[in-house]
Amino acid sequence: MENRNIMRFIATFIVLTLGAFALACGEATAPSTDNGSTDPTNAANDSKDNTETPKSDDSGDKDASASAEKNIVENASAIKDFSTLVTAVKAADLVETLSGKGPFTVFAPTNAAFEKLPEGTVETLLKPENKDKLKGILTYHVVAGKLDAAAVAKAIKDGDGKAAVKTVNGEELTASLDGEKVVITDAKGGKSTVTATDTMASNGVIHVLDTVIMPSK
Repeated sequence: MENRNIMRFIATFIVLTLGAFALACGEATAPSTDNGSTDPTNAANDSKDNTETPKSDDSGDKDASASAEKNIVENASAIKDFSTLVTAVKAADLVETLSGKGPFTVFAPTNAAFEKLPEGTVETLLKPENKDKLKGILTYHVVAGKLDAAAVAKAIKDGDGKAAVKTVNGEELTASLDGEKVVITDAKGGKSTVTATDTMASNGVIHVLDTVIMPSK
């Protein structure tokens, strides 16, 4: 009887041991539920860490934007590279005229264009006693009517490569093409290249010149 009880105890012990072992093996080999997925929070963090924040292109001081709602004088005043021109326009008492209804086409020399003139020329022209001469030079850069780049190109084509245009000064200037660039030839044979076109204004249009053009007198 005692031997039988011992055998039952041993059998029970073996069964429990095997069951525990099988359970342990089952947990160790259970299929993973990960399936290669990534935690959304970690994914966002990874993306943030691996992406550079775009840098702003801050080039420092900039000219105020020209606007088609502003008149020619207002637009020229908003562009730093026309500061000498604006000073000359004021000295020649042309602000009111060029702020008027128009329309006008202005071939506007840059500050660098004025710097090409012989030393002391600008200072001399700005003197009150030279106001009429200055006005004559400035109005030689102005054409009555609105001639955008397309209109100038058409006039050159229609003129077999050249277009003579009468200025507000009363004298003519001649527009022609050098490759794809428009070149303005003045009454004295001097040449100036149009470096930018079609700055639209409420009373006309501005084209940029790299050289000051001169009337015959």
